[in-house]
Amino acid sequence: MSEKNGPLVFEVEDDAPGPDKAPPVPEIATGPAAMQRLAVSSARPGSRIARLFWAGLAGVVSLVVSVAAWDFVIRLLERSPVLGWVATVLIAVTLFALALMALRELAAFARLARLDGLQKAAAGALTSGDLGAARGVVDRLERLYATRDDTRWGRERLAERRGDAFDADALLSLAERELLVPLDALAQAEVEAAARQVATVTAIVPLALADVFTALTSNMRMIRRIAEVYGGRAGVLGSWRLTRSVLAHLVATGAVAVGDDLIGSVAGGGVLSKLSRRFGEGVINGALTARVGVAAMEVCRPLPFGEGRRPSVTGLVRRALTGLFGREDRAQS
Repeated sequence: MSEKNGPLVFEVEDDAPGPDKAPPVPEIATGPAAMQRLAVSSARPGSRIARLFWAGLAGVVSLVVSVAAWDFVIRLLERSPVLGWVATVLIAVTLFALALMALRELAAFARLARLDGLQKAAAGALTSGDLGAARGVVDRLERLYATRDDTRWGRERLAERRGDAFDADALLSLAERELLVPLDALAQAEVEAAARQVATVTAIVPLALADVFTALTSNMRMIRRIAEVYGGRAGVLGSWRLTRSVLAHLVATGAVAVGDDLIGSVAGGGVLSKLSRRFGEGVINGALTARVGVAAMEVCRPLPFGEGRRPSVTGLVRRALTGLFGREDRAQS
């Protein structure tokens, strides 16, 4: 810096490092994708000792709360009968609400068991080729959707054409085409929305454990909505149990092992090679969410998928991530 009868002059050395010469910020290796960690951790069988501990703890807490509430009401009745009866009524209302919640959970488990029973009966009819058993499955399927307006047209067509089917395969295929194909479209829309949300949050939000939380909540909501689509609306406990069953199935079949081949088939290797690691991990989480959705459809669907009707995971991911990767793909082509 120099001053010669004029304004200040700053002299900058030519070899001084500038912002353009700064090294890139290294990306932190995060290990397996969030959906992989979530599936593996959720599918682990619980320890019997842990279950015994939590059951004992719940029993102790319930006993303590019950005794404390009883003593509270008795003392309040001695001090002020009016307030004592008010407390008694409030406790009774709370217990009544808990009983209703328990009944709702039991009804949810019964609905899921009904779908599972239908699926097993349909599989048995297909294996044995028993037309009578297939007709019984179709009758149960019609009763299941008898009160739903979105299946009325399909039920009418099924009632008109079921007499033309003279073997179990044809009858169940007709029932699947008329009743379940429209429901499959709704379930696939739920899968695509969940995969899009998980992939977007993973790629954009840099917060630690944000991708795991998003994957957990999105997948549980997706599985619950898929169950509702097929007529098996689950409660809180039913949704958690169904989620664990689906994830355990994925781990057992090795479906959570996703590699670069799936990424390349979804968005193209040339594009993803220029993107960040989190962007690629978002694709992995979205693809795994789609796999969870397809598994949930297989679990909740009252009939097993016919030949060629099982949705493609790659197709679901392509449609789900069109807004995220479609422009980049077109720009490269």
